[in-house]
Amino acid sequence: MITQVRPNDLSGWLAATGATAPLLVLDVREPWEIATASVAADGFELVAIPMGEIPARLAELDPGRPVACLCHHGARSQRVANFLAHNGFDTVANLAGGIDAWSLERDTAVPRY
Repeated sequence: MITQVRPNDLSGWLAATGATAPLLVLDVREPWEIATASVAADGFELVAIPMGEIPARLAELDPGRPVACLCHHGARSQRVANFLAHNGFDTVANLAGGIDAWSLERDTAVPRY
């Protein structure tokens, strides 16, 4: 089962995992969505790969890093998180509520759409 993490709880989740590698937030939204609204990488690395490209680009991701998947509301990122977990990624979470929750809970400067 994939851990569901609210945007404000991201740092706490990372600390609880005991991971020593830096956190990767994987934004799986489409390019037009990222152009509409995006999070600022603050204490983590942000990588954008649309959900449909993840299987072909899996080698670009390090299975030894903790990964938190992000989409608009959390459904696509949940699917990607499951895919990563089934492909050898040990520390994976879904950012519950997606960028919409990020805007409401963590950074109100992020536009909602």
